[in-house]
Amino acid sequence: MKYQKLTDDELVDFLKGDNQTAFEEIYNRYWYKLFGIAYHEIGTREEAEELVHDLFESLWNRRQTSIIRHLSSYLVVSIKHLSTNYIKSQITHRKFQEYLIFNQIHQSYSTDEIVEFTDLSKAVEEAMKKLPEKSCEIFKLSRFENQSVKDIASKMNLSEKAVEYHLTKTLKVLKEQLRAYHIDN
Repeated sequence: MKYQKLTDDELVDFLKGDNQTAFEEIYNRYWYKLFGIAYHEIGTREEAEELVHDLFESLWNRRQTSIIRHLSSYLVVSIKHLSTNYIKSQITHRKFQEYLIFNQIHQSYSTDEIVEFTDLSKAVEEAMKKLPEKSCEIFKLSRFENQSVKDIASKMNLSEKAVEYHLTKTLKVLKEQLRAYHIDN
């Protein structure tokens, strides 16, 4: 039997009957599309591949109990749901990590050091206000959001050299403005 010629509904019927070849055809038919959706949502290849794998594992494990009226829609909605849950878990994990870091900072530094850090943070903010808007935005993307030069260039429709120029210029200005906070060893 040529499974490639079967409709989605026929494949689902065979799948419910524990037909592994029907499952493989569904996998071959939809893997790339689902990977594309997950990759677009998440932005990393490894996690996108893992989510698609999890979806197909769930499809196989729940093949007899799942109600699938439109296979394509079912799979697309499922991968979007998995992607959203993954993103939420990453946000929760990141917030927890920030909480731990913040608490560790408070426990390990004296009040004077915290005040000095706060003063330095304010000085950085004031120095940033003196920069051109584009330079400031590029610096924030690079240093505060950890984006690469390539990503920033793409996002802001600039060359990588232009982004590097803005970063160099910004660092020079900040170094000059924050000279009072520089400690010589």
